Amino acid sequence: MKVALFANITKKESFELGKNIIAFFRDHEVEVVTREDESKNFGIPSLSTVKPEEIDFLISCGGDGTILRLVHHFPHILAPIVGINLGHLGFMADIPLEDLYESLEDLIKKKIIIQNRLMMEGMTTSGEKCFAVNEMVIHRAKNPSLIDLSIHVDGTYLDTFSADGVIIATPSGSTAYSLAAGGPILTPELEAFVITPISPHTISNRPIVILPKENIEVQYLSPYEPVEITYDGISRYNIATNDVFTISRSSRTFKMVSFARRDFFSTLRKKMGWSGRVRYSSLNKEELS
Repeated sequence: MKVALFANITKKESFELGKNIIAFFRDHEVEVVTREDESKNFGIPSLSTVKPEEIDFLISCGGDGTILRLVHHFPHILAPIVGINLGHLGFMADIPLEDLYESLEDLIKKKIIIQNRLMMEGMTTSGEKCFAVNEMVIHRAKNPSLIDLSIHVDGTYLDTFSADGVIIATPSGSTAYSLAAGGPILTPELEAFVITPISPHTISNRPIVILPKENIEVQYLSPYEPVEITYDGISRYNIATNDVFTISRSSRTFKMVSFARRDFFSTLRKKMGWSGRVRYSSLNKEELS
């Protein structure tokens, strides 16, 4: 087995964890490679010494942001991603440190589930393209006022509203910015996109879930400064008044590794702080009758 390790070596805890993971894999006769700029620090071969198709798994040490950067920076490596969580929430990077070595043993024994997750593609009026794992965001940027956006879904008019912007999220991104803006949580393998207005002027403008086969066209209508487009919080474009930004399902996907010892709903309860308590659990049957 060959794995590629991606750790943020500027963080001491990530670097130390990376060394421990390398030692663990060596003990289990697993070959480990890493990025060119990290190979000397870790004392292991660089990615350039192996073909992309030879890599069985990508090991990400960080948070969900580390996984996003991994997908964007290494699109030619199609191996499933194993997310080790050093961040705050970590819905994709869902391996906690206390379960690390048990999970890595499960990985070696192939006691895993591989999820194929969808991505989205965005295109500006001028033909510039971008891809996203989590979300595309059209935001008012430096404009001091709310902006007017018109949305069509597969050529059919949906709505025009005033807001700070709009988020188009995948299921993977539904627990990120979209959730903070009031959007619903989608299970990771659901085939859907969610359209979530950001601070709309009218509270009746609610998030809506659509099929990913449907193209979404967002037109910027306000006669103000250009608005900003970000994808996964990494890169950005600007579009001017009357420009249209089109979002569709990408032909690209990415794979995440999950483990039988943890399911999405238990992760959700833990990360969201849900108690799971029954309201009357402390009462006996006589008190309930």
